[in-house]
Amino acid sequence: MSQSSSLIPAAQYLRMSTEHQQYSLENQSDAIRLYAESHGFSVVRTYSDAAKSGLVLRHRIGLQQLLQDVVSGATECRAILVYDISRWGRFQDTDESAHYEFVCKAAGVPVHYCAESFVNDGTLSSLIMKALKRTMAGEYSRELGVKVLAGQKRLARAGFKQGGLPGYGLRRLLLSVSGEPKQLLAMGERKSLTTERVILVPGPAEEVAVVKKVYRLFLEDGFSLQAIAGELNRQEIPFGKSGWTHQTVQEILSHPKYAGYNVFGRTSQKLGTPPVRVPQSDWVLAPRAFESIVSEEVYKQATQALLNRTANKSDAEILESLRRFLVTNGKLSHRLIKNCPELPSPATYRNRFGSLSEAYRLIGYGKSSRSRANDLRRRMQAIRAAVLHDILEVFPDRVTLVRPGGGFRSYLRLKNGRIITVLIAQSTKAQVPIWQIRPIPRECQWATLLALLNEDNSSVLEMRLFRSMPRRGRFHVKESDAWLRTGVRLPTVLEFYESIRCLFKKPISKSQPGDPHD
Repeated sequence: MSQSSSLIPAAQYLRMSTEHQQYSLENQSDAIRLYAESHGFSVVRTYSDAAKSGLVLRHRIGLQQLLQDVVSGATECRAILVYDISRWGRFQDTDESAHYEFVCKAAGVPVHYCAESFVNDGTLSSLIMKALKRTMAGEYSRELGVKVLAGQKRLARAGFKQGGLPGYGLRRLLLSVSGEPKQLLAMGERKSLTTERVILVPGPAEEVAVVKKVYRLFLEDGFSLQAIAGELNRQEIPFGKSGWTHQTVQEILSHPKYAGYNVFGRTSQKLGTPPVRVPQSDWVLAPRAFESIVSEEVYKQATQALLNRTANKSDAEILESLRRFLVTNGKLSHRLIKNCPELPSPATYRNRFGSLSEAYRLIGYGKSSRSRANDLRRRMQAIRAAVLHDILEVFPDRVTLVRPGGGFRSYLRLKNGRIITVLIAQSTKAQVPIWQIRPIPRECQWATLLALLNEDNSSVLEMRLFRSMPRRGRFHVKESDAWLRTGVRLPTVLEFYESIRCLFKKPISKSQPGDPHD
């Protein structure tokens, strides 16, 4: 037997953000190669994430693919080689990092950290070191975030723009290290040197004229935001792909940059968490940072007028205007309200009453189609969770619930390693039973427990087990569909394990959804 045939096939995972040259993909790969040669591994597959933060999984396609291949058994690799724990991730919750490693280990593919001073062998000392290293990796990101934010605020106070689009009527001007203008930056262009700076300047004359026109229509002519948007669209003044809207007009009237302010910190998104709005009192504002399009006095008049338009109206007056609109139009929707010049924006209803649905309820109007869709989605999620719970309760020693995290859904793993996912099929309330099925692409190759809901989608009508799902996106099946009968019917969860055995004893069917009844 040759030496190469006795080597253990392994996959290497490489990740580089922009923090250190020592973490270049080439350096990581070289270190992993030396480790593999001295430990009897042969690297046969590479997964990589270049220029990706280690904070969250959802942006790391390489790691997602690695986990998917390992969990589904679609890889011949028997080990994963990583440079060190920080390359695996700087997750703020150290349990998340440990979970992804455990998922690989449970699938029979352990993770090796090639540049760490300890062996990842499951001993108490290695477990302690891993926990410490994971905490240090997460803390590094937190400390770096604080330092970067402080630097951004300092530069913003000096009048320099810290990323983002310039906005309608403005452009980004690149300054040299000495502060001399170099060039206007086009969409997508960035500075090439870290010591260069960017400021905002007024854009093309025709856009500057439109910005001034917006302020004039609002303050002098008394136009509503929607009326201004309609007037600009009527005059065929271009704005993006969808034209002018209530929101785009409001942005021009409310943003301090049109009065020459450099603004930073209107929203905050720290360490991969969702963005949140920051109170205006906490913004970084640098006045007279660049040439303004409108005077500071005009800008303040506009912001005060925006505030007065809804602040002076009581909740009862706002609801009454919504009720009158309903009488006139016969129905309500987010789009209709947004496009009506006489009504406050949908955001106003959310701020006053908690949600648009609550405003509907207060005037005696049924739920919107969007609310009904949200309710149905939550109901289907609850039914799916109940099915998973029932199976786990009946087979606690033979079935495990796997929670991959990172946006992936939970699924079941049998004691023999087989994966079962649960898919809920919505009833379309047609004259004959028809179900809408939406397979998850990454789950199509797994065995699937399909739960068909009853007419009002309130409970499970029938369950069937399939070896896999068709890779065809959303599709519909009827009760008489031949494909539906290729699955093994599951009367109750008590027969779950026995039905799995029957499923894999059956010959593979060529029938597809939509095949005629036979």
